[in-house]
Order: sequence, then structure tokens, then C-alpha cells
Amino acid sequence: MTYKIRRSNERKYFDHGWLKTYHTFSFGKYYDPDFMGFRDLRVINEDRVEAGHGFPPHDHEDMEILSIVLEGDLAHKDSMGNESVIHANEVQMMSAGIGITHSEYNPSAEMVHFLQIWIIPDTKGISPSYQDVKLPILKNHWQLIASKNGQSGSLKIHQDVELYAISLDEGQQVEKTVSQNRYGWIQMIDGEIALDNDLLRSGDGVAIDANTHLKLKALSPSRILFFDLK
Repeated sequence: MTYKIRRSNERKYFDHGWLKTYHTFSFGKYYDPDFMGFRDLRVINEDRVEAGHGFPPHDHEDMEILSIVLEGDLAHKDSMGNESVIHANEVQMMSAGIGITHSEYNPSAEMVHFLQIWIIPDTKGISPSYQDVKLPILKNHWQLIASKNGQSGSLKIHQDVELYAISLDEGQQVEKTVSQNRYGWIQMIDGEIALDNDLLRSGDGVAIDANTHLKLKALSPSRILFFDLK
């Protein structure tokens, strides 16, 4: 088998009233030994936070944390003195390192919908850092969002991983190759994609083996993330 699909409805769902969230991997009160992450990819949470609500100050350490806003606004404040509001189609990157305290909340009158992604760093005890970037708008081409060396204007992440995003028009087809000794993960943001004989929809994830060539065709306008992992 060259890939294995984790269907959207197989994720763990929690409704906390102000927060509605899906967990692709074990997180918080959700524990499944078969889904503790994939390679260095530890967390993919799809969160929807109601207006005026959010996560109060809390601590992180030794984790690379990305927030990708899909709809609405997400306000961030941390112990390094950073204060920002991330809008739709923007990405926030935080290296927790030796320790950081931060809060996230929805400052607008509408719901905020975002992905929270955790990646295990290759080095512990680094100095915390913060970055944010607007996603390039170039349809039907893979865009590099984050990478080990921060090449091509991407966010610099402390791990041997490359994170790509793509926005496909209906009928468009793209390819991706997972090389030898590498692994891949596809995360569907929205839309419908044909992957070989399988249909992928919003929220679906795909674990991909090394030495695999993928062909993806959009059956409707679609947005996709692709992780290239060691």
C-alpha cells in the first residue's frame, strides 16, 4: 500500500460550545495509540471558535506550532511581546523552544475557522521565536509555506519538513512525488479531489509511503496541504 486514508469522520470531534474542534491525532483528552501523529507531524486540529471567545494564556515548550486561518480573524499575544491579528489566508508560526506563554482569541463578530498544526522540532531548548506570513495567491501551483531553511520566502521551521499549500480550480490536475526515505501527508482543507481511485473530501488526511508518485485531480474547487517529512 502506498497510502492510507484517515477519513474526516474518523477524527475525534468535541463540541465545547464556544469551540468546535476535530482532532486528526491524539490531543488533550483524546488518546488513540494508533493515531499519535505521523512521523514528525504531531497535531492537526481543525478549530472553529465563536466570536469573542478563545484560548486563555497557556504554556508550550519544544514544539513548532503553525496556525493557518481559513475564515475570520485570530488574535495572538505572547510572552515575547508579540501581538498580532492573523486574517484568512495567513499563517502564524511559533517555535516554543525553552518555553512560551501565549493566548489566541477571536476578536471579530464572526466565527474564526483555522487549522492548528504541531511539528516536533529536531532540537530542544532553542530560543522561542514568532513569524507570520500571507499565503501567496497563485492557483494551481504548489506553494511552499514552511521549510527547514526558510527557502523561497517560506517560514523557517526547526525540523526537516516542507509544508506546501495549493488552491485548485475544478478540473485541474497536479502531481507530487514522495522520494525514497521520505514520507508524505495530505490534509484536505476543502473541496473534492480524485487520488487514483479514491475520492478525498474536506477534512480527509492521507499518510503516504516513501517512493510514491501521486496524481490529484480537483473535482471541485479545492484547497490542500502537503507535508514532506523525513
